[in-house]
Amino acid sequence: MAPTPTTGTIPETTAGHAMEPEKGTTAGVTDAASCREGQLELQAMAVRPRPVTLQSFNDDEFRLLSQKLVRKIDLFILPTIGILYILNYIDRQNLAAAKLQGITEDLNMTTEQFATSISILFVGYLPFQIPSNLLITKISRPGMYICGAVVVWGGISAATASVKTYGQLLAVRIILGVVEAIFFPGAIYFLSAWYTKTELGKRIAGLYIAQQVGNAFGGLFAAGIGKLDGTHGIAGWRWLFIIEGSATVGIGIICACLMPEFPHNSRILSQVERDLAVWRIESEAGAAEGTERESVRRGFANALSDPKLLLLILCNLLSQAQGSIANYFPTLVDSLGYGSTDSLLLTAPPYVLAGIVYYGITYWSDRKNTVYPIILYCISIAICMYIIPMATTNVGARYFSMMILPFSSVGPQILLYKTINLHLARPISKRAAASALVNAIGGTSNIWASYLYYSAPHFYAAFGTLMGCAFLFAATLTFYRFLILRENKRLDSGNPLQIAKAMKGGVTQEMVDLGWRYEMY
Repeated sequence: MAPTPTTGTIPETTAGHAMEPEKGTTAGVTDAASCREGQLELQAMAVRPRPVTLQSFNDDEFRLLSQKLVRKIDLFILPTIGILYILNYIDRQNLAAAKLQGITEDLNMTTEQFATSISILFVGYLPFQIPSNLLITKISRPGMYICGAVVVWGGISAATASVKTYGQLLAVRIILGVVEAIFFPGAIYFLSAWYTKTELGKRIAGLYIAQQVGNAFGGLFAAGIGKLDGTHGIAGWRWLFIIEGSATVGIGIICACLMPEFPHNSRILSQVERDLAVWRIESEAGAAEGTERESVRRGFANALSDPKLLLLILCNLLSQAQGSIANYFPTLVDSLGYGSTDSLLLTAPPYVLAGIVYYGITYWSDRKNTVYPIILYCISIAICMYIIPMATTNVGARYFSMMILPFSSVGPQILLYKTINLHLARPISKRAAASALVNAIGGTSNIWASYLYYSAPHFYAAFGTLMGCAFLFAATLTFYRFLILRENKRLDSGNPLQIAKAMKGGVTQEMVDLGWRYEMY
């Protein structure tokens, strides 16, 4: 994270240009620091000297170069990774759509067996995230690694169309989970290697917006593909897997040619741009990919020994439980009493609204450098929405709650991932391990939560449990806030003993020298 400003004179940094502290800056970070993308805080420029290739630029030229760099990496990274996440979610969630097209009848599955086929994906998905994310820190071409996984899971998804029995479906779902484990934590880590704290939130939101596009259009695609039912003697749900899986393979191959490497070795950037991309990240927390020599094993051990990580894991465990509604959203909408095609079409508007809200909350988070109150607002809204379907069978009221639930239940996860990558930033291998651990252990909620969605239309077990998770999530996050504010007081004290205690919690000496603090809470 970027350092907190201090008082006093800021020394010259380049070409004889003295840097003046920004007006209105306090111990936190104000609007001015976050309003313009690519514009770094001036103290960071003073504390960490610019590379030789950047020293000939005056301040205005430097800011312009940084803004152009952000636009350039946005152009290459965001559309590519967003498309891949759309495919990821469509391929993962198409089983829920297949239920409405007769897969349970064709494979003679009970309600409990279908729930198992949903949750079994996470048996492969969760444990393989951690080794994959530790491995990606040592791979020079992470984009090729991620896209290779996309091609493989597309093939596996297409192969789902050939299953004849419940047991075969379970086997395919486990293998699909193993391969898909590479993508999401790897994508979050990849974004954090390129973007600063005032930029990262909206980019993570971009992933979640892509998720909502996948959910919305996944239902529309499923409704359209369902019209092929019986064509060439193939059931509609089999066409669903064939078409969507094949599309994933083709698009994955194309994206492999577009995804860049890490900043220090990216072939889409000039040498000046590479130096700037690395310097931007180093100026916030002291190191960037390719500049740090921390072993994977030590980074993993550092992550496990950090109590903040344990709290963030619990927060994400509870948040993922709330987000489990995505796995059963077509079923929830189907409880309104419409036909299968209409139910699939009605799933689209809530996801479109969620995408808009995701951008709004992350824009506000980046601009105001805050996450804690936003998460609490989302939790409060979600609690109210859980009550409505339990209390009434009115179709209008129930669909209203379904419009709100996707963004209020899933929205906090975006800000949690932003917190993880900025509060547990260094060493780099620790950040990679922490991101995977939070997602992997938190994702176990998707296993047990899959068995809650029964007894339509009220779904008392599901919504009652999610409400309890929401209250506990708020309490855990508040305790986490207390913990990091205590750490900030130690860092602010100037007392070497107190600072040493803060450093035991994961702050490096270089971060102390940069004036780094736990922000956003």
